[in-house]
Amino acid sequence: MSAPLETAALGKRFRGTWALRDCTLTIPPGTVVGLTGPNGAGKSTLLGLAVGLLEPSEGSVRVLGRDPRRDVRALVEIGYVAQDAPLYRSFTVREMLDFARATNVRWDESLAAELLGPLAPELRVSTLAPGERSRLALALALGKRPRLLLLDEPFARLDPLAGRAFLQVLMDGAAETGAATMIASRVVTDIERACDRIVLLGDGGVKIDAAVEQLLESHRLLTGVRRPMGRIRGVESIVRQSHSGRQLTLLVRTDGALLDPSWSAEEIGLEELLLAYMAPEDLPAPQPPEPSRLRWHG
Repeated sequence: MSAPLETAALGKRFRGTWALRDCTLTIPPGTVVGLTGPNGAGKSTLLGLAVGLLEPSEGSVRVLGRDPRRDVRALVEIGYVAQDAPLYRSFTVREMLDFARATNVRWDESLAAELLGPLAPELRVSTLAPGERSRLALALALGKRPRLLLLDEPFARLDPLAGRAFLQVLMDGAAETGAATMIASRVVTDIERACDRIVLLGDGGVKIDAAVEQLLESHRLLTGVRRPMGRIRGVESIVRQSHSGRQLTLLVRTDGALLDPSWSAEEIGLEELLLAYMAPEDLPAPQPPEPSRLRWHG
């Protein structure tokens, strides 16, 4: 069976500037993937290519083995919530549901109603709060029972309480449909609670594509005395290093047991790990704060 989403050397160029390049990845069925990276890393571009809104400049993208720009059967399998959950503002909630029912061949009325929860059908989209609009957009996307669900910065305009409610509806809907889900967000904390796989974009391509557990198990923070760097047994590569005085701290990717007793090894959280990959490899030494002058206010 073909993967819900598969890209090979995928690239998109806008007026000579590459927004995405050499992007190769495969999203397995049933997984929840966090797509992250700094602003301009290509997250929205990748989703636009996956739903057929953009034409690749190079490489290929396939949804369940089909080209989304040339085979309408691919679009039937995709649920897509774009940034800011764009909807017809003059429609009521009921009219949005009617429109979705008329334009989707596999519409599940009961699932959409369940995901909408207490949202009143007679309310106009223009009067809905950001969290309510996001819930409606998600219900419309999942009501078509997609096999691939794509969300672009779904938490960007939501307060923490609305974000938590949206995440719960999302996880319930994804579990009900079994859809492979990709959540694009530049904020790691938005996705780390939900995702079992991470794709990190940077410098136009894929820097990380791995299961969360695998990522955390294969990275460690090493602390030791500052010294000339040589090979460290059990370390495949150094992701980032910093120093303060005589102390040296390394974030490393491991390839075995760390056997050097001169290094103290600690686990690292997902957010700190991903931010390290987004940051420069060598960080300047932290500077002590400048002494402040005392002033008399008498």
